[in-house]
Amino acid sequence: MFPGYFDGPLQTSLVGRAIEDGAIQVDLVDLREHGTGVHRQLDDTPFGGGPGMVMMIEPLASALRPLEDTHRVLFTPSGQPMGQSTLDDWAALTEMTFVCGRFEGVDQRVIDRYIDEEISLGDYVLAGGEVAAAAAIEGIARLLPGVVGNPESTEKESFRNGLLEEPVYTRPAEYEGMKVPEVLLSGDHARIENWRNTQRLERTRQRRPDLFSNGTDSDS
Repeated sequence: MFPGYFDGPLQTSLVGRAIEDGAIQVDLVDLREHGTGVHRQLDDTPFGGGPGMVMMIEPLASALRPLEDTHRVLFTPSGQPMGQSTLDDWAALTEMTFVCGRFEGVDQRVIDRYIDEEISLGDYVLAGGEVAAAAAIEGIARLLPGVVGNPESTEKESFRNGLLEEPVYTRPAEYEGMKVPEVLLSGDHARIENWRNTQRLERTRQRRPDLFSNGTDSDS
C-alpha cells in the first residue's frame, strides 16, 4: 500500500550497492493500481463485525495472479518467526514476492489461494509488513555472492551453529581504563579461537537459552 516506504531502505548502504551492482533486483508493486472503484479501494469492514479494516481480496488477487511462479510470502504477526535459516532458504531462490499486510490483516481467501508462506518478524504487532519486508530484503542481499566483501562475515556470526556471536573489539586497545581482553592481543590463534568459542557459548547460554534447548548443548 505504501511503496514510498522503501525509497530509503532500497537506496542505502549494502542493499543500495547490491541493487546498483545487479546482485539483486527489487520491483515494487503499488496495490493502489489494483484497487477497486473510482477511489482505488483496498480495504473494507470485516464480515461478522469487529474493529479495524481488512485488506480486500480483489486488489491482492489482481496483483498476485501474475506472480504465481514466484514464492509468495505474506508478512503477518500470525506467521512463523523469520530466522536466519529462513533467509538462507530464501537466498537460494531465484524469485520471491513479499506481501505487506496492513490493518487487521488480509482476507483469508488471499492466503488460501495466493500465499505460499506466512512469516512474522517477531512477537509484536506493527502497522504493516513493510518493516519486515525491508529486513528480509537486507537479510537476503547480504547472503548473495559478492555482496559482502568477506564471505566469512556471513559464516561466522550470530545464529550460525546455534550460537550468538562473541564480543568484538578494535583499536584503541585501551580507552578510559577499559581494556581489550589480553588474549585478543596475544597473537596465539588457538587461544583466541578457544576464547571466542567460550564467549559464544556463554553469551548464548545467558541471553538465548532457547537456542540451547534446540540442541546447542549437545553440540558444545
